[in-house]
Amino acid sequence: MRSSRIGLYLATGLTLSLAACSRGDDTEVPAPSPNANAEATVDHSDPVTSAMAAAPRAVGEKATIVMAEADGSMKTLREGTNGWTCMPDSPATPGPDPMCMDANAMKWAMAWMSHGEPPTETPGFMYMLEGGTDASNTDPYATAPDGDWIKTGPHVMIVGSLKALEGYPSGQNPDTSVPYVMWAGTPYAHLMIPVD
Repeated sequence: MRSSRIGLYLATGLTLSLAACSRGDDTEVPAPSPNANAEATVDHSDPVTSAMAAAPRAVGEKATIVMAEADGSMKTLREGTNGWTCMPDSPATPGPDPMCMDANAMKWAMAWMSHGEPPTETPGFMYMLEGGTDASNTDPYATAPDGDWIKTGPHVMIVGSLKALEGYPSGQNPDTSVPYVMWAGTPYAHLMIPVD
C-alpha cells in the first residue's frame, strides 16, 4: 500500500480546461503544484505534521490523523472533519511515506493490513505527496527488498477498482515516472500515478 497512484490527471486537465473556457480568453493557466502549500522540509518526527504532508493542505488540515500501533491497531492522534484519514511516515522504510486516504481507500487499507478481502464496489483515492519507499512492487507483504528499495516520488493512488488497472504496466522494477500497477495479480493491486 505504501507507495503504496489517471483520475487526478483527468480531473486537473478538466479543471484547467473549464477554467480557461469560463474566462473566454487564451490566458495560460499554470498547473497546480501537487503540494504547493507544503513546507520545503517536513519534520517527519512529528506524526501529525508528517501525516498532514501526505495531502494538499486543504485535505490534511481537516483530516483525522491516525498512527499504526505495533499490534496493528490504529491510534487516533487527532479527530478530523472532512472524511479523510492521514497516517505519518513509517519508520520501517528508509524514505518518507506518509499517506492520506478517503473513506473507501481506508477500508481498502484496513483490509490489506489485516490480510482481508478488500472492497471492490467503490474505488478509493490516496495521496502520497511526500513519495514512498516500497520493499516490493509484486508482494504486498514484503518487509524488506529483494535488492533495492523501490522509490516513488509524489504520487496518488486509485485502489479498490481492478477495472481501472487494465492496460497499465506492472512488474518488480516499474518506471515510477509513469502510471503503473503495484501488486498486480493480488487482491490489493492498485494504480500508482506520479504527480511530479
